[in-house]
Amino acid sequence: MRHLTVITLLIIFCSCKSERKGRAIIEIPTTLVAGKDSLIYPEEIHFRAIRQITFGGDNAEAYWSFDDRQLIFQSNNKDWGVGCDQMFLMNVGETFKNTQPPMISTGMGRTTCAYFLPDNRHIVYASTHLTDKECPEVPLRENGKYVWPVYDSFDIFVADLNGNITARLTNEPGYDAEATVSPKGDKIVFTSTRSGDLELYTMNIDGSDVKQITNELGYDGGAFFSPDGSKIIFRASRPKTDEEIKEYKDLLAQGLVQPTEMELFICNADGSDLRQLTFLGNANWSPFFHPSGKKILFSSNYEAERGFPFNLYMIGIDGKNLKRITHSETFDAFPVFSNDGKYLAFSSNRNNGGTRDTNLFIVEWQE
Repeated sequence: MRHLTVITLLIIFCSCKSERKGRAIIEIPTTLVAGKDSLIYPEEIHFRAIRQITFGGDNAEAYWSFDDRQLIFQSNNKDWGVGCDQMFLMNVGETFKNTQPPMISTGMGRTTCAYFLPDNRHIVYASTHLTDKECPEVPLRENGKYVWPVYDSFDIFVADLNGNITARLTNEPGYDAEATVSPKGDKIVFTSTRSGDLELYTMNIDGSDVKQITNELGYDGGAFFSPDGSKIIFRASRPKTDEEIKEYKDLLAQGLVQPTEMELFICNADGSDLRQLTFLGNANWSPFFHPSGKKILFSSNYEAERGFPFNLYMIGIDGKNLKRITHSETFDAFPVFSNDGKYLAFSSNRNNGGTRDTNLFIVEWQE
């Protein structure tokens, strides 16, 4: 999982194709600009304007359609009638303060990591619903340490925008999830435990030609292609000492990982030329390529003494010129650029009224 939890909802998705036909690609209010009363902190110089999209629950991993007209995201907003993460669809420009977006996952089990396919009419996502229609338990602590669950029941599916599952892409024992699609539209990268460890794999968008592209002990996940499809950026843990290796293997045997020590790695799309990009310590994760393909935006708490805050940073693919992008005192993560490079979607605890809610925001990006 790339993580945070997600939501679900029962709303009929009707005639959205005709509705979005004449819709402006993006509408962000320019009144929300940097200043004392703004949702943008004065130091956030790359944010020109901002719009808050959701207003409750945990909302994360908002990914753009290839035509930049829609986003798919996950949420666990209980006001939307869900018990754990489900997938929701929005047209760009919409907000959901007193309304609900259409849910396009099944509403059963738990889902994670949805991504549009090139036709803009289908998505891929992972779900546990074939094993159990109920939400699985979510352990957050093991021996006093923060952990993420890695459910063996996750498989990757294709669905249309009415919520109908049209294909199952994985059918191997163990965890298959965290699928994202190349901007070229030809490949999917995903994380699987089919080898006994959490490794990265690629496959064609129909599920054929599966290839393992990483093979080193540790959690390899949250992978994304570069804009030209030639490279992959991902987060990874790399246990080194005997004690670290034993702890990692023991947790994985229980379907758990500890995500508190992760760095970013980059490789070619076939797994070659693999190298570590960051050496910051703590948790560096949710990386995404800048539209230039020469920089990476990611979330990190490397400057935090007690785990928080998480902020967005940018670094060159050569590992140089690290720069802080957001200046939150809580949590900013899951940065995702629109395909045209003009806008950035991300998740944040800002403006949540002191609650633990994590909401979606879209900002107009400026260099």
